Amino acid sequence: MPRARSIRATKGGRLSKGATHARTPFERMLRIHGELQSGKWPNCSSLAKLFEVSSKSIQRDLDFMRDRMGLPIDFSSAHNGYGYTAEVGSFPSIQISEGELFAMVVAEKALQQYRGTPFEKPLITAFKKMASSLPDAISVNLSDWDETISFRTTVEPLLNPAILETFTSAIAQHRQLSLEYRKPGSKQAEQRIVDPYHLANVNGEWFLFAYCHLRKDIRTFVPARTVNAQRTGKKFKRPAQFSLKRQLKNSFGIHSGKHEHSVVARFEAAVADYIREKRWHPSQKIVELDDGSLELHLNLSSLPEVQRWLMGWAGQVTAVSPPELVDALRQAAQQVLQKHPSVIP
Repeated sequence: MPRARSIRATKGGRLSKGATHARTPFERMLRIHGELQSGKWPNCSSLAKLFEVSSKSIQRDLDFMRDRMGLPIDFSSAHNGYGYTAEVGSFPSIQISEGELFAMVVAEKALQQYRGTPFEKPLITAFKKMASSLPDAISVNLSDWDETISFRTTVEPLLNPAILETFTSAIAQHRQLSLEYRKPGSKQAEQRIVDPYHLANVNGEWFLFAYCHLRKDIRTFVPARTVNAQRTGKKFKRPAQFSLKRQLKNSFGIHSGKHEHSVVARFEAAVADYIREKRWHPSQKIVELDDGSLELHLNLSSLPEVQRWLMGWAGQVTAVSPPELVDALRQAAQQVLQKHPSVIP
């Protein structure tokens, strides 16, 4: 039989093994259940004094027990207190499997990627609420799960939490924004008036998808390049047809184009396993070759992102098509050679 462990929510929102801890709402409701069963007819004031909380907290507990747990609780004017109107056996408990608890631990670990963003505090608060609603002891074996799984990111985007919070609130409230935005390679920021549609985390990077009034089209903005963001005072209506999935259709990352490119890249046997082990794009098809190498086939709407990706494989990949991709890689390779002349005598 698995050994029972008690769990608690720490200040950081993490589940950890422990003994006694501050009284949770679940524990308080369990005590209220005992008071109601005793026939004492307690009221909100007496229970608030007993548990050293506000009367409103007790009222919320009673409402939750009656409306969500289905307990037959009613107020008696004659007794000036609450009691059960029917016989109640054991207090309803929350059933959670070992797999579900493990999923919660994994989810808490995943919260680390949102540290320093406006999402950190509400996510941790929500997680603590879920943790505090669990029984004091759960009959599953946690078996040091806290040390068995982790998420690690070696490259983290530099974010200004205030900018990110301005984006999220403007999207939710359909508020137009005036941005001081610096394009890649430019030292000076320029003003852009945008209608923010969506904020997405793509492969660990944050991007704002917004209608740019200067370009008269949907553009992608990087929060890290946003010097300042202010509301213009105007509201906008997001087009019903906007869809991030549709917007990024056939893109290799976040940049979409107006063309259709059939990309074929041949990877040598030494790195072929790395290609087989991942889903790089929804359109991908892999053709195995006799010598252990493979061809990766993709249908893309733009080429710059896949070009940069292929260059990362150095001499282990050969671009087969389209011709413009082959030429772009050849030119890039020549530039690399020019910037890195041989130093061996």
